[in-house]
Amino acid sequence: MTALGGFAMTALTAVTAQNTSGVSRIEYMAPDMVAEQMTMVLEDIGADVIKLGMLGNAGIMEAVGQVLAQHSSIPCVIDPVMIATSGAKLITPDGEVALAQLYKRCFMLTPNLPELEVLHGTAISSEDDMLEAARGLARSQGIEWVLAKGGHLPGPHLTDILVNRETTRLYTDGRIETLHTHGTGCTLASAIATGLAQGLDAPAAVTRARHYVRQAILQAPSYGKGTARPMNHLPSSERGL
Repeated sequence: MTALGGFAMTALTAVTAQNTSGVSRIEYMAPDMVAEQMTMVLEDIGADVIKLGMLGNAGIMEAVGQVLAQHSSIPCVIDPVMIATSGAKLITPDGEVALAQLYKRCFMLTPNLPELEVLHGTAISSEDDMLEAARGLARSQGIEWVLAKGGHLPGPHLTDILVNRETTRLYTDGRIETLHTHGTGCTLASAIATGLAQGLDAPAAVTRARHYVRQAILQAPSYGKGTARPMNHLPSSERGL
């Protein structure tokens, strides 16, 4: 967010012990503490867009939902974080059910392929499957925009699909063969939220955010021993931004 000119204020939902090889432990915050963090910020500085990421369990989701209901005029981008890049599950079973209750507050949902399969309840093996699932999710849950991310499909290219009730937009790029993909989904959703807060419409916000994430991957530092290595969140503007 900062790299793109936004001002981010964070409400902590969990503390994780992790590295590029995996997640060894997760400790969730008390739901009322998460809600109080959000309320303190919103009552002081305010927000143009709220971005939700790893919420983890039903208690936190219900508490967050209550705060969102009190600030219903603020658009919300939800990255339904369910599985870490390393493969660790980041949501409890009751959390999967509670997550659906947040959709009515959601302006844009940004699931990757495994998350889309869980949310829509169907197996996905092609771009056509992705499109059908994204449209179905938008219609059934009343979500304004769904961005289905296609990085998990095989092939030399990857396609993300942005849909709402009337529009379909495909974004296709060559696949980057790299291990530096830790936090790509979180970063993308945050970059989209920043663009929306700055007045971009949804397709333009997604376009800029995808370009930013690609540069963050391409300019990644050579850190880590595992398969989910970090990106460079401050890529040089001289090299593509």
